[in-house]
Amino acid sequence: MQVSRKNSKQIAINVCLTVIGTTLLAFGTAIFVVPFDLVVGGMSGIAIAVNHLVPSLSVDLIITILTWSLFLLGTVILGKSFALQTLISTIIYPPCVTLFSILCTPSFLGGILDLKNTEYADIAVFIASVFGGVLIGTGCAMAFLGGGSTGGTDVIALSICKIFKRVKSSIAIFVVDASVIIVGLIVIKDLVMTLLGIISVFVSALVIDKIFVGGSKALIAQIVSDNYEEINRLVIERLERTTTIVDATGGYSGDKKKMIVVSLTMRQYTELKNIINQTDKTAFVTVHIAHEINGEGWTR
Repeated sequence: MQVSRKNSKQIAINVCLTVIGTTLLAFGTAIFVVPFDLVVGGMSGIAIAVNHLVPSLSVDLIITILTWSLFLLGTVILGKSFALQTLISTIIYPPCVTLFSILCTPSFLGGILDLKNTEYADIAVFIASVFGGVLIGTGCAMAFLGGGSTGGTDVIALSICKIFKRVKSSIAIFVVDASVIIVGLIVIKDLVMTLLGIISVFVSALVIDKIFVGGSKALIAQIVSDNYEEINRLVIERLERTTTIVDATGGYSGDKKKMIVVSLTMRQYTELKNIINQTDKTAFVTVHIAHEINGEGWTR
């Protein structure tokens, strides 16, 4: 009963983190990014570009269509596990973007959230790029901490990795987001706004690092489990990370154990937790922040 209550409490906390994170993501997108046509990659970047090509389609409508289309694509290609991770964000994100888009109009509270039409419009665009990045980064980090995923264009990147096994996820994600920004530049034809969008992306990445892993992009996990062979196999297959298996002895019990040591990125942390929970919920896991990792698969 205690284990069940503990699990229920953790599930509730994870759901709350994902909901709050997704709401912040939508707020940052609708209030700061969309009004100024800041192409920051992702679905909002695609939506802004499409809106310029087809003005009759609003940005929030395009985001809704893209969100559910990519969710269905991810479910088919990446499986049910992915669908469960992104379901909450998929349900909450589109309507929140629509709601917050209404709030940033001149008619709402005298246009208090309408930064684009203020007397400080010249500096407002820079403020929007910074604060948009802060809110988007905070929202993504909270969703990650809740074990969820915001989905979006990451679905495209991860689907590419699923089909082409040799392509690394980090490279695929970078290529997809960079392509969105380049397309946005071609469509909008405004280099200054594109550069401000890139600034917003960097701010978002820094915030995610600080909140999610304390400023480090690399983690080291130590896993002690009787089912170490299965965990080891899944880590190699799903995370595409090599491991080290160390002989360990329980200090109190004296029992002989096996400990898996694996280095991973912050994006892979949620998937590692899923692997452990599916294989051995009683496993003892310690995760450390790595200040530097050199060697195969890591930059020096």
